[in-house]
Amino acid sequence: QVQLVESGGGLVQAGGSLRLSCAASGRTFSNYGMGWFRQAPGKEREFVAAISWSGFNTGYADSVKGRFTISRDNAKNAVYLQMNSLEPEDTAVYYCAAAGRVGVPRRQYDYDYWGQGTQVTVSS
Repeated sequence: QVQLVESGGGLVQAGGSLRLSCAASGRTFSNYGMGWFRQAPGKEREFVAAISWSGFNTGYADSVKGRFTISRDNAKNAVYLQMNSLEPEDTAVYYCAAAGRVGVPRRQYDYDYWGQGTQVTVSS
């Protein structure tokens, strides 16, 4: 089992920045690829970003590429999502997830463990 707890969400004006954190506990964190997903009201949960177990490979949704950066610190059992130039369309609950597989998975069913989510609200 891997337990994931997100933090860092909040209310920010358009153009602003937030940094989300995800703290992991349980099994060896460095064995897992990590991802961020989000779900806006009335919409399905969607892929945002992912990072391989080593941190060398990353992947992003087209909608956030160039604005968001995913990173990880295996010594601290943590993964981060730096979000810059935020837009009202980024408003959603953001979820951290862990995948027990290689690469940079983008599909929800590739992930084995999920956090409870943190709300991000971007005002116009």
